[in-house]
Amino acid sequence: MADTESNSAASRTFRLAVVNAGISDPSSTKLLADRVAQAVSDLATRRGHRVQVRTIDLRELLPELSGALASGLLGPKFTAAVDALREADGVIASTPVYKAGPSGLFDSFFQVLDNDLLIAKPIALAATAGTARHALVVDEQMRSLFAYLRALSVPTSVFASTEDWQDKSLGSRIDRAAFELLLLMESGFERDVRGESWRRYQHEYGSAGGSELTIDLDTDLMRLATGGSLKPTGSTIEGIDED
Repeated sequence: MADTESNSAASRTFRLAVVNAGISDPSSTKLLADRVAQAVSDLATRRGHRVQVRTIDLRELLPELSGALASGLLGPKFTAAVDALREADGVIASTPVYKAGPSGLFDSFFQVLDNDLLIAKPIALAATAGTARHALVVDEQMRSLFAYLRALSVPTSVFASTEDWQDKSLGSRIDRAAFELLLLMESGFERDVRGESWRRYQHEYGSAGGSELTIDLDTDLMRLATGGSLKPTGSTIEGIDED
C-alpha cells in the first residue's frame, strides 16, 4: 500500500480558524480545540505543508455580542473574527455543552454570521461536557447547524466528557478528525465551489460583500416578473393564459 503521506499535493500554507466557546480558564473546551488544531498542524507538516492557526475565543466577543444580535452591527473584535473565518481554509468549532445543547455563546455567535460566510468551508466539530450523556449533541445539534450554514463538516466528530481525557480512544478520534479536515483543505473543495458554483446557491440580499447580488434575468421567474413570457419547452407552452 502506498504511503498516504507521499501522495500529498505540492507544499502549501493553510489557514486554520479555531473557534473556542469555552469561558473558564483553564478551559477543557479550548484544550480540546487546541489538540485538534495541533493534530492538523502535525499532519500537515508530515505532508510537506504549513498551517497558520488563528484562534477565536468567543468570550472575548461578549461585550460586542448584544449589539451584534440586536442590530447586526459588528464591533472590531467581531469583525476580525468574521474575517478570520472568511479567510480560513478550514475551521475547528468547539463548544461546552450546557443543558443538553451547545452553549448560548456558541449558538449566538454563529447565528449572527451571514448565511454565505461558511458555504463549502471544511469544519471539524468538537464539544466537551461533564458526562457522556451529552455525546450526541455534536451530531444531532452542531452538525445540523452547520448543515444549515452549508459548511462541510468532517465525518468524525470529537466529544470529550470528563472520563474521556484518560481514554486513548479520544486521541484516535482527534487524529481521525484532523486527517479528514486536512484532506478537505488540500482538495480545494471550497475554492472550487465558490469559484465555479457560487451562483447556484440561494443567497441573502447584502451577504458576501455584494458578490451574491448578480441577478439572472433569463430565468422563467424573472421573465414573468418583468412582463415577459416563458420560453417554449417544446411546442406546447408559449406563456401563461390569462383568465
